[in-house]
Amino acid sequence: MSETEVTTAPRPLLLADGRPADRAWSLDPGMKHLNHGSFGAVPLQAQERQELLRVEMERSPVVWFPALPQRIAATRVDLAAFLRVAADDLAVVPNASAGASVVFAALDRVRGGEIVVTDHGYGAVTMGAERLARRWGGRVRTAEVPLDANEEQAYEAVCAELGDDTDLVVVDQITSATARRMPVERIGAEAHRRGIPMLVDGAHAPGLLAAPLAGATYDFWVGNLHKWGCAPRGTAALIARGPLRDRLYPLIDSWGAADPYPDRFDQQGTIDATACLAAPTALDFVERTWGWTAARDYMSELADYGAHVIGTAFAELTGRDSRVDVGLPVPGMRLVRLPEGLGTGRVEADALRDRAAAELGVEAAFTSFGGTGYLRLSAHVYNTAADYEYFAEECVPVLGEWARTAREQHRAP
Repeated sequence: MSETEVTTAPRPLLLADGRPADRAWSLDPGMKHLNHGSFGAVPLQAQERQELLRVEMERSPVVWFPALPQRIAATRVDLAAFLRVAADDLAVVPNASAGASVVFAALDRVRGGEIVVTDHGYGAVTMGAERLARRWGGRVRTAEVPLDANEEQAYEAVCAELGDDTDLVVVDQITSATARRMPVERIGAEAHRRGIPMLVDGAHAPGLLAAPLAGATYDFWVGNLHKWGCAPRGTAALIARGPLRDRLYPLIDSWGAADPYPDRFDQQGTIDATACLAAPTALDFVERTWGWTAARDYMSELADYGAHVIGTAFAELTGRDSRVDVGLPVPGMRLVRLPEGLGTGRVEADALRDRAAAELGVEAAFTSFGGTGYLRLSAHVYNTAADYEYFAEECVPVLGEWARTAREQHRAP
């Protein structure tokens, strides 16, 4: 939970014309959308902008594609301004995992081929690190960071795994499964001191953090603009600084291959880049309507309220405290502990997500860490207190029954 638990519902955000904020999105009204953090949701203005761009592309593709690199380069300036970085440091990639793959493909073994990750790492990126370690003939070392670790404890846990054989460090800035921050600035400074390259997986950072790269000394950073930034899906940024960035190439070789970084990423054959070009429309929509600072404050208050309401409902049902201390909480995301028997592993948590959508009409994120299942709340501006009150009243009792059945099945011979 955050330092101050919000027990009073925050007032819903409204559009400039007084309508509810969710009217600016095309979300299914038959679903409760409590999982913005997984794939994001795109405002209608950005959807309409992307559709206009697609019409333009299809009407005259021979004109569209030769001119596309210049348009992407101009868009990079807007995206860099939002992230508060230099445009020449930013390359556009489809998602954070693609950006990580670009980095993995570029690096060579220099020392012993070891890669340090954490047990909070995003699974797909960790798989990429494992594949790179196999290619190097090295191994992956996993830093075990307690869920409630403070900054010093998390920093010490990661740095304890660094050694003379370490060739790369990969750490999430905001963890996906556990909804907490990692002290990547301090870890990056130590890795830099030791001459070890560092990749920061900032998939959730754009939009949740005002300046996710402020004071950073790490070599590579990747972040999705299609999550909290609400850009059309397939829009992410790769930020690279220092001499190693000249080794980065897009995963597809195209006619820009001879260009310097990041220009070579602006031309990738016939890829549909309309999501990237429409991204500034989404970012500007939130800024013009509420301002990103006010939006983040609302998301945090609402997530705290949601965690309180749902956590209280689970506690009344199970007799156990469902509150979760994640050590370094972040805006807009909270964890609530599930009843015993639910979400005990990633596969089980994903199955629970699918079942909740099909049977309860709720899009929610269920995660697992250390054998314990959690409900991960992801609040955005279109959410209201009523969303979480509905979940507490209608879904918590059903989840309690599902948990009871799962425990009985586990005990059965």
